[in-house]
Amino acid sequence: MNPETSSFASVSELLHTLNPRKPVYCVYPHVYEQTARSFVGDFPGRVLYAVKANDDPLIIRLLNQGGVEHFDCASVPEIELVRENCPGATCYFMIPVALRGAAGEAFHDFDVRHFMVDDASRLDALASEIPLEQAVVFARMAVSHESAMMDLSSKFGAPPAEIPALLRKIVATGAEPALAFNVGTLVTDPGAYRHAIETAAEVLNALDFRLRLIDIGGGFPRSYPGFVSPPLEEFFSAVREAAAGLPMQDEGEIMAEPGRALSAPGLSAVVEVLLRKGRRLYLNDGMYGIFWELRFEGHQRFPVRAYRKGERLEGNPVSFRLFGPTCDASDVMPGEVELPSGIQAGDHLEFGNIGAYSLSGRTRFNGHYSDLIVEITSSAESPPKIEQA
Repeated sequence: MNPETSSFASVSELLHTLNPRKPVYCVYPHVYEQTARSFVGDFPGRVLYAVKANDDPLIIRLLNQGGVEHFDCASVPEIELVRENCPGATCYFMIPVALRGAAGEAFHDFDVRHFMVDDASRLDALASEIPLEQAVVFARMAVSHESAMMDLSSKFGAPPAEIPALLRKIVATGAEPALAFNVGTLVTDPGAYRHAIETAAEVLNALDFRLRLIDIGGGFPRSYPGFVSPPLEEFFSAVREAAAGLPMQDEGEIMAEPGRALSAPGLSAVVEVLLRKGRRLYLNDGMYGIFWELRFEGHQRFPVRAYRKGERLEGNPVSFRLFGPTCDASDVMPGEVELPSGIQAGDHLEFGNIGAYSLSGRTRFNGHYSDLIVEITSSAESPPKIEQA
């Protein structure tokens, strides 16, 4: 536990003690540890946590305590963060484009040995910074699927037809070749992984050598109100079945880079209602803060519960529009939220399943920013959530 992080047995205790004016972000340690143990135990391969999804040091440590020993990093600061909080963990520099000198710093200062390219010219840049014969270099392949809320291959990845040549060039440098791809974010159909892995198999069958490592990326979803995804086990089964047909080395291993699937469940945001105007509620956090991910295609709401003076507030549910505290008219949540009809200014709302792409993306726009992060320590407590279908 971070000695600087305040702890409360429950959100009710937090509200009774602090009656906070600013948003409070509540970390549930037992939820993070259980989530990590479950994913690491069930996924058929090596699990790398995508640090970009939530880079809070406490959460990094909790996932590590739950069994996550590998971390997908996109910058030297992320590598440094992991090293500081999880000294025995392995970091992977898994982005095809990096700042000049970053690969060398990662290699020499932090003992990173796994890197990524999606263009042959990047190999020359890597060779100028690190001894490639001591590295594993992943060739990133572009592959997408319609069930993903965002096509990540629109920015990174070489076409499948170009990957064999790129892998051969990696071999020629003395580096160990490996393959990576990412079907997108918030993938809603396990078939997306079958499609991507079958595409990879076609590419690998064109080679006269076999790979040891294949990274299938992230995109593993979590359910939100009105946006229910299949259970993770269906995705794992699809990966397991499809990967059985991959031509790999005998000791070959599948890797994945979950971000949301690990970071979402264990964090909630406690915010205050500042003003009620009919069916409109104005909150002390919004789209420039913890809710920033709602600007993108995908889910529009988080599970929520209400409190008044620290106690749970119940009542006939009514749909409300939620607005953030800034002067920007776009600071409004996209979906309506069901709340007790008697909700009023001074009440608090706790939004659950909000740990992914929230803390790591909030801004200081209009001077609204909170860094108040606390732990909810009772294992009997859990954030608001909906059950997987």
